[in-house]
Amino acid sequence: MNSTDLIGLLAGICVTVSVIPQIYKVWKTKKVKAISLVTFSMLTVGIAIWVVYGVLKDDLPIIVTNSVSLCLNLIMIYFIVYYEKEN
Repeated sequence: MNSTDLIGLLAGICVTVSVIPQIYKVWKTKKVKAISLVTFSMLTVGIAIWVVYGVLKDDLPIIVTNSVSLCLNLIMIYFIVYYEKEN
């Protein structure tokens, strides 16, 4: 892995883990009123496009980090929809 890939991987990890505290908070509190479904949906679509871009470029750091981000954001969207229905 060259230094460019390492920088890309580090950037991707930072972006990926940034959503984990929000997911944890929603999971614990079950409160999603202040969280925008539209924002998370657009972010998720953008991340899915990054995964496709990574595949087309054969860029493993982009593929791996954005795939994990995609899964995490889909979890967040599920929580927003699920907990909004409960309230």
